Amino acid sequence: MAHTKSAGTAHLGRDSQPKYLGIKLHDGQTAEVGQIIVRQNGGKILPGLNVKQGKDDTLYAMAKGLVKFKTKRKTRFDGAQRVVKVVSVEPSKK
Repeated sequence: MAHTKSAGTAHLGRDSQPKYLGIKLHDGQTAEVGQIIVRQNGGKILPGLNVKQGKDDTLYAMAKGLVKFKTKRKTRFDGAQRVVKVVSVEPSKK
């Protein structure tokens, strides 16, 4: 029989930091150049007009304007249809 008391398990006390994912600018809001619109893991939302995708799948604005979200049908390589969300930035009128 053991004579020492049991210590806590090794995995306690360690936790990962939050990633703060999600939509940062919603439909109808104004985006500046380079401003982050969506932080995401994987390409759940696709970039549209005036939007670029970073290497961590972050979507950011390439032009100043209004943010617009829409759904669209996309054909996969095997011919299957998929409904995807697309975010675009409509340039503001000067």
